Amino acid sequence: MIIRENLPLEEKLKILSAAARYDVSCTSSGVNRKGEKGALGNAASCGICHSFAADGRCISLLKVLLSNECVFDCKYCMNRASNDIPRASFTPEELCGLTIEFYRRNYIEGLFLSSGVLGTPDHTMELFYRTLYMLRHQYRFNGYVHVKTIPGADGELIRRVGYLADRMSVNLEISSQEGLKKLAPHKTHSRILTPIRQIQNGIIQDRLEGRRADAVPGTIGMNERKEQSLLLRETSAAYETEKTTAPDKAALDRYDPYWQYLVRSAQTVRRDRPHFVPSGQSTQMIVGAVPESDYQLVHTAEALYRNYDLKRVFYSAYVPLNEDSCLPALDTKPPLLREHRLYQADWLLRFYGFQAGELLTEDKPNFNLFIDPKCDWAVRHLELFPVEINTAGYASLLRVPGIGVKSAKRILYARKHGIPDFTALKKMGVVLKRAHYFITLNGRMMYPVKIDETCITHNLIQSEQKKNWQVAQDMTYHQLSLFDDFHLVDPGEIIHDTTAP
Repeated sequence: MIIRENLPLEEKLKILSAAARYDVSCTSSGVNRKGEKGALGNAASCGICHSFAADGRCISLLKVLLSNECVFDCKYCMNRASNDIPRASFTPEELCGLTIEFYRRNYIEGLFLSSGVLGTPDHTMELFYRTLYMLRHQYRFNGYVHVKTIPGADGELIRRVGYLADRMSVNLEISSQEGLKKLAPHKTHSRILTPIRQIQNGIIQDRLEGRRADAVPGTIGMNERKEQSLLLRETSAAYETEKTTAPDKAALDRYDPYWQYLVRSAQTVRRDRPHFVPSGQSTQMIVGAVPESDYQLVHTAEALYRNYDLKRVFYSAYVPLNEDSCLPALDTKPPLLREHRLYQADWLLRFYGFQAGELLTEDKPNFNLFIDPKCDWAVRHLELFPVEINTAGYASLLRVPGIGVKSAKRILYARKHGIPDFTALKKMGVVLKRAHYFITLNGRMMYPVKIDETCITHNLIQSEQKKNWQVAQDMTYHQLSLFDDFHLVDPGEIIHDTTAP
């Protein structure tokens, strides 16, 4: 481990932003908080990304590690303790200053903060808390903040950070306990799932409090009064201790924002109270570090959505960084196309009503890399097709390749007036190059098509060949530097793939 003392701030930023590039679970939407007088920034539910790089990626968050020093030695991680790489750490003051200065220059709209385990999980979470508290209260920063939770940290620290962050996430990394034990023996699924459950419970409790406040404004339930009185008593000892060392009353009042919330809410519930992780939580799984099937990954994601109410599960194609007998060889290409298929399948789970058991089975544990999961499912269930556009229900339309959520709703609306032809379907957003194998309009198909699995699969593979090659060759793991010339292009000139799965 190469630890450099007294590094310039610019050098720290280069090291710690580069160290964060393999964490893909980075989101910048999901919370609706308007700007306030006297505060800096805001967050909007429609997303806060608005700057585009030359390659089309949207830049909005300062994505850095608090520190790339780590006491753990996960075999898949570049920042593991046994690697001889330059190490650096931000102080909370430095990180707050960077965030505000970049925001004022319109480089960013928010902060994505992660870290190696610096000393202990509790110490790392305490640094997160100090950073966010300073950012929110001293700098009055009202923008979006996403924080990584450190498994093993004290629940009270996680709770305090949750009232300052918009989104929190805990990386599951490996879906199987055997694979996790092999690559990160100090980690267990139970240790990782504990803070996920705590965050889930905190979000649920926050929603219940909000509903009670909305139902009877200015009032508070008896059970909530008892709970708050208990919390006040539990924190009173710490408050008295701080009072003896605080330089003045004002400094004491700034000590803990949740203390202020408890004092205020002991009399009344206000609609502008702080919310606990209002944008929900997410996680990340590594794809290709251990021999796990897509079946395992998708079933794990489905269980996380169902049991822990996660907003997103991110998939990260493993990039060989460390030489180890337990890992793929260094010359192994990252499975980018497989990662792409997993994201498509994840979309089907979240928005299209599919279940993991429909997409894959133990007999067919991996996706067809040459066609997307929805097409793969459709060609294996040709007995359900073709679907008549003028009579099919919403759920049936969503199962058709090339018809998305928006286009399905447009079809249902247009049917009131009649759909004249396939050109009208195309204008509604239906991707006919995929859909025409599986639909009829007024009893007729767009082209004479033989309803045969082999024939349709071959044609779909041919139409997707170029796109699949581009995905497989697209190495997108380079972290953009805020010191570079961005060579920005007009967002209107960027071609976005908005086609339905």
